[in-house]
Amino acid sequence: MAENDLVKRLMWSATLAGVGLVLTVVTERIAAFIWRRVFDEDPPD
Repeated sequence: MAENDLVKRLMWSATLAGVGLVLTVVTERIAAFIWRRVFDEDPPD
């Protein structure tokens, strides 16, 4: 199954999307933490 180029490309795209999602969530949480520490309020939506 993994020998097929189309399957490999789809798996690569899914991996990139998953890593991107995780990094986005982590980045947003870090930024919100910093915002709360600096301004002592929730970040704007």
